Amino acid sequence: MTRYFYVCSYGGCGSTVLCNALKPYGQVEHIHSRNPPEQLEYIGQNGGGSPDIYHEWFNGIPIPEPQVHQYTVLYIYRNPIDAIMSRFRHLEHLEHIQLPDKFISLDDVRNNTVDSYKIHEFHNNYMQYRSPTRARNNRILCIRYEELFERQNELSQLLHLPNLHLVKRESEHLDLCHYIDGLTAVYDNLIHEMNSNDFITIR
Repeated sequence: MTRYFYVCSYGGCGSTVLCNALKPYGQVEHIHSRNPPEQLEYIGQNGGGSPDIYHEWFNGIPIPEPQVHQYTVLYIYRNPIDAIMSRFRHLEHLEHIQLPDKFISLDDVRNNTVDSYKIHEFHNNYMQYRSPTRARNNRILCIRYEELFERQNELSQLLHLPNLHLVKRESEHLDLCHYIDGLTAVYDNLIHEMNSNDFITIR
């Protein structure tokens, strides 16, 4: 039986590292949709999706119910300041995470002290998702990046896989240090919320 792994994130959260570690064990899709569907869907053009759908978005076509058990949905998140420093200067990334305005700058967020990147909204869409009910046919494993590498064996066991051998790759952004205080003012509550979560939360 082929396994499918959907790795969802708002970017800059180690999702590429996680995707690469999972590839030996099944088909992996890297997803930037900000709304997880109640009925699990295909990605991009898979399952007959429109060519107009970006290849990292859910496409509105439900996966047949007998096949849903083959899919594992993971949402990986990280301190938003670190994620922003890593990915959010790239305007195409803002489009990929489905922001209506892809021209938001770091200065806009810092100077206006508003989460214009809508990271908190993205995070809540996954973390406040509920385990399967009559309306929802899948669950989401929500993973804190900050504990991933030290506790990766726990994730491997939960997924019934051999050890994933995840290797941490950190980038320094010394040229952006002057943004940290301003971004902290915007994301302090979200950071506190994230830090209070378990390593893995199942939704």
